[in-house]
Amino acid sequence: MSVQVVILAAGMGTRLGRPFPKSLTPLKDGRTIMAQQMGNIRDGLGRESEVLVVVGFKLEQILEANPDATFAYNPQYDVTNTSKSLLKALRVTGERGVLWMNGDVVFDPEVLRRVQPLVEKGQSFACVNTSSVGDEEVKYTVDDDGHVLELSKIVKGGLGESVGINYVAPADKANLIARLEEADEQDYFERGMELAIEKDGFKVLPVDISDLYAVEVDFQEDLERANQYV
Repeated sequence: MSVQVVILAAGMGTRLGRPFPKSLTPLKDGRTIMAQQMGNIRDGLGRESEVLVVVGFKLEQILEANPDATFAYNPQYDVTNTSKSLLKALRVTGERGVLWMNGDVVFDPEVLRRVQPLVEKGQSFACVNTSSVGDEEVKYTVDDDGHVLELSKIVKGGLGESVGINYVAPADKANLIARLEEADEQDYFERGMELAIEKDGFKVLPVDISDLYAVEVDFQEDLERANQYV
């Protein structure tokens, strides 16, 4: 099955403090973060999956490292956040559903095999980890039907953390695009999802992957934890 995949890799990654894009950070096994993502996409979703990378900061380095991918450029990468990078990607991918991930996520390829039935079914989702709820992480709550109700860093009583791997089905895509357009320049893409949930009845299923590893590498300690898995 061919799946449209998007990797958001436009940011400057200032918190990790590297002189190159964070997605090109080497891991213990010799791959970069993005190289392990590309490998996971092939292993989990099939080699025919199409990958679009949203680039910005030092984009030439990412292009050279991934000659088989396609790219979209966020020229305002230094003054916008992931809401606008995702918006850029959704606008150029037509009517297809999109599975997207942050460019700093190190994860088990089994995650993608687990969610593939939901992609085939046309169910939008957000992968979550219910084993921890960090103060600085994007947290979520659910409504009475078990769909995501709130999704942000300021959620109170969060049931778990979003891990930065999500899917929007074709039927939901136009609403998400409209709400990402409303989001502020510095908002994360989760704000667009929250607005679509609130205003359009966007149904996002939380998919628990707590038994698998998925680490968003923001700081050195995150990188050390990711290296324990790879």
